[in-house]
Formats: sequence, structure tokens, C-alpha cells
Amino acid sequence: MPRNPDYVAAALGFIIAVSAPVTVAETLTAAWTTALERNHQIKAAAANTSASEQQLQSAQGQRLPELNINTGYTQYSQSPTAIASFNGDTTQFPTTQAGSAKAQAMVTMPVYTSGRIDNNIKSAESSVEAAQQQEATSELNLKMQVAEAYIAVLRTKSAVNVAQSHVDSLRADSKDVLDRFDQGIVASNDVLAATVELANAEQQQTKVNLQLDNAKSSYNRLLDRALTAEVSLDEHLPDAPTGTLEELTRNALKQRPELTVVNAQIDALEQQAASVNATRLPQVNVNGGYQYQQNRYQAHEGLWVAGINMDWKLFDGSTGHKTDALKNQAIALKEQRDDLSSLMMLQVRQAWLEIEETKKRLATAEKTINLADENVKVATDRYQQGLSIHTEVLAAENSRLTSHDNLNNARYDMTLARLRLRHALGIL
Repeated sequence: MPRNPDYVAAALGFIIAVSAPVTVAETLTAAWTTALERNHQIKAAAANTSASEQQLQSAQGQRLPELNINTGYTQYSQSPTAIASFNGDTTQFPTTQAGSAKAQAMVTMPVYTSGRIDNNIKSAESSVEAAQQQEATSELNLKMQVAEAYIAVLRTKSAVNVAQSHVDSLRADSKDVLDRFDQGIVASNDVLAATVELANAEQQQTKVNLQLDNAKSSYNRLLDRALTAEVSLDEHLPDAPTGTLEELTRNALKQRPELTVVNAQIDALEQQAASVNATRLPQVNVNGGYQYQQNRYQAHEGLWVAGINMDWKLFDGSTGHKTDALKNQAIALKEQRDDLSSLMMLQVRQAWLEIEETKKRLATAEKTINLADENVKVATDRYQQGLSIHTEVLAAENSRLTSHDNLNNARYDMTLARLRLRHALGIL
């Protein structure tokens, strides 16, 4: 039975359509997840946090007993000898053999350090908090970079579509003018003007296509992908946070990790200064262990020993200066914190004002876009009826291009402003 060619073609088309890979648009959230997993700056920040945690464990280890074992062998040229007098007679006798081994195992544990260890631990804890918040800051900044690259791809892709529609419109106009010229209806000046405008539009289209390629490459680099990897993005993006400017500003000062970083660093320096200063105060520790001294002239070569020691540094020409240096570093960070707070308030205000400004631009652009499209149709109809000159058609088309560009920019400026406000609040 012969096969129906149309049926075979339809079946093959269905198989190809089913087997073809489906491209799923990547969301901004998915892009953030990929970037955070692969970005080298985030890995470096995580390594710094791990290092701070190890330093904390090191500081906490100062509270634990310390076990020291040492051994050695000593060889003298001759046996050490003592001289003694008995009833007027002088005699000599060896006290230690010429060659001997010695070993000891001693445990030392701090009992009282005037706050040196406690303050050192607190300083390390603050350093861990600072490292963790610095890691959060790095993540926040990376997410904003990815968001900006994400918006740049969407914006440029939309600009490519606008440029393509401009070229298509001018091609249609150029063909119409050329047909009318062949019919002897219009002058060659209209043909030249249409050709020049089309060439300019095609040149602009080439430029925008290059910008799209660069935008995709920058986006792929942030996600640690091949620069030429295909990019398909979802247009759905987060909304702007709600609240008054004053409420948003207060939230930013509470939520931004950068301020927590500085506060933790200030606390770490102050605790470190207290720890250094405590070294000038009494330091008490107990120790005990076993000592062995090879010596056949000694009644007991091995001895158990226990003791308590106190060190008190009554005068030191450097410790006080070290303490003051750390305190001054803390004061410097406090000044930087105040400046950072002011900068954060400015960032919130700028993002908030940008949202308000783009709302107005977007509303105007949406009203204008339909009028600009209609204006091109009217100008074209008037020209085809001989009621206007070709310059009016080109002017209407350029006005339409400007309206679409304004709408495109207003839309993505609005989205970017919302993301910047979320970044300023620390909630990306």
C-alpha cells in the first residue's frame, strides 16, 4: 500500500519537534544560585571565614592544658666533679657522669590570666562574625552584578528587536519609494534619502547586535560559563520593596551586612587591645610532670614534679603602645562606620528616587508608543496619496524608533532601580 507523502512529512515533522531540545528560560534566582556556587570571589570569602573559625579554635585552645615532651643527650669532656673538705682533708667526687641522657614530660595549664585568654577568645569570635558577614556582603554584591548583567542582556535583546523592526520598516519604505520612482511618481531624491536611512539603520542594527553579544559574554563570565554559551532569560523579576523612604532607610541600616562587618571588626580590635593589656597583669599557671636525668651518682634518676608559677610584668616599654595602637584602629573603624551609614542612606534614597522617576517615564512612554506607531501609518498614507513629502515619513519612523527606545529603557531602568533598592536594603 503506497504511503501518503503528506502523512509521512507530517509524521517526520512531529518526530523532529518532539525530539528537539526545549530551551527553558533561566530565571534570575537560578542565575544567582549558579553564580554563588561557581564564583571565585565567593569561594575566597568562604575560605576566609574558615580561616577565622580556625583562629577561634586556636584561641579557645589556650584554655586547655599544654603537654611538652623533650629529651636530649649531653657529653662532657670529663665527669663534673665536686670538691669537699672533711676534717681538713680535701677530696673530690663526681656528681654527674660524663655522658648522660635526659627527658621530661610536663603539663602546664593556665589558672588565671587577668582576662588575656578570655578577651582573646572574644576577639576571635568577633573576627568570625566579621568574616561571615563579609562573605554575606560578597554574595550580595555578586548577586547585584549578576542582576545588572541579566538586565543588560534583556535590555539589549529588546533593543535588537527594536532595531530590527526599524530596519524592516525602512526596507518596506525603501521598496515602496523605489517602486514609485520606477513609475515616475517621485523624484530620485526620495530614493536617495530612503537608501541612506536604511543604511544607517542597518549599521545601528549591527552595533546593537554586537552589544548583545558582549552583554551575553559578560553574563556568562559571572556565572563561570563559556563566553559563547547560549543565553535565554526569563523576563519575570522581583518587585520593589514596599514602605516609605524613612522606613526603607531604617531597614537598610539594620539589614546591610557591611555595617555588621565593621561593628564586629571594632569589637575584635577592642577585645584584642584588652587581651594585650592583660599581659602586664599577673599570669598564673600550674605545671606538673615527670623528669628523668641519667646519672649513676644520683639516688633517684626519675622524679615526679609539680609546681605553680606566677609571672607579673611590672614594666614593659611596648605593651602599652600596642594597646593604644589597637584602640586607635578601633576608633578609625568607628569613623568609617559612620561614613558607611551615610553612604547607605544615600544609596537607598537614590534608588527610591530612581524608581519614582522611572515610573513617570514609563507612564509617558506607554502613552506615546501607540501614537508613534499610528503616526507612521498616517505619514505613509499621506505620502502615498501625494499629500506630503517623503521627509515626513522618515521623521515619523525616527520618532517611532525613539518612542520604542524610550519605552525599552524606561522599562528596564525601572527593573534595575527596584533591584538596586533591594541591594541597598540588603535583601537581594
